[in-house]
Amino acid sequence: MGRFDHRPKADPYCQAVYQFCPTGSPDGSIPVMKDADVIEVFRLQAPVWEFKYGGLLGRFHIMHDAIGFRSTLSGRNYTMEWYELFQLGNCTFPHLRAEAEAPFWCNQGAACFFEEIDDQHWKQNGTLEKVSEMTGAQFNEMAKWIRKDNETGIYYETWTVQTDPGPNPAVWFDSYDCSQFVHRTYRKLADMGVSFTSQLQTNYTRIFLYSGEPTFLGNDTTIFGAAGNKTVASDIKRFYHPFRPPQSIKDFLVSLLEIYERVVLEKSFYLYYNYEYWHLPMKPPYIRITYEEIPLPRIHKKP
Repeated sequence: MGRFDHRPKADPYCQAVYQFCPTGSPDGSIPVMKDADVIEVFRLQAPVWEFKYGGLLGRFHIMHDAIGFRSTLSGRNYTMEWYELFQLGNCTFPHLRAEAEAPFWCNQGAACFFEEIDDQHWKQNGTLEKVSEMTGAQFNEMAKWIRKDNETGIYYETWTVQTDPGPNPAVWFDSYDCSQFVHRTYRKLADMGVSFTSQLQTNYTRIFLYSGEPTFLGNDTTIFGAAGNKTVASDIKRFYHPFRPPQSIKDFLVSLLEIYERVVLEKSFYLYYNYEYWHLPMKPPYIRITYEEIPLPRIHKKP
């Protein structure tokens, strides 16, 4: 996922069903710690939408990841996570608006930092595990990096696209989601000299699409503009039609058949990535949700 020089203002059309970061600071600020403080770091993981489905999605290894912190001087606990401003469906698929020629995307993701760690939420069906300690000075350095990361990495990307599920595949597009944010933060801490002590296996959810070499199609202007490619424009909108929100149960079942036809039978998928559209020639096994091990980073000692 590319980096941007600023975060655009959200369009009023984009409305979240659940408020983003309701108990966090409105400006996204992170409290300053005393340099000599010792900050405990916790790995947090629980099923997506646990508040609605309990541990059900955990059985399919569809998990949400976050990081917890505890100040030993103040005793205060904090949670930091990265997720969608307008929920996952809006980040993954666009709206097809009658007044707009191009598909309309409500896609932004951001970091949320708030006081307290909900122990029951993370422990009940997931993980709450201490993985490291750092100084207050290191925490403050991390907070500056988080703000920069948050201002330049603005879009959520659900899919990892690669050639096959085997070893050493070619990766066409990488995901940019909650687990990737956790990995970036862990790597930043390791670069700062923070050591991770946990020996437990760390697993994270990833959603893969399997494809041959993608074909670049263009952006909103070159595809949907006055001089655009009408055939490609029509096919992209036809592809996204079954995914449109919201739908009745009956319409959704019909849509599933359409999705199967496009992705599996026609071996076709249209990906929107960094303001641009790509066509993916899909290959078996087409799509897979995995729960793969990604070790905690280690400090590389200088020779």
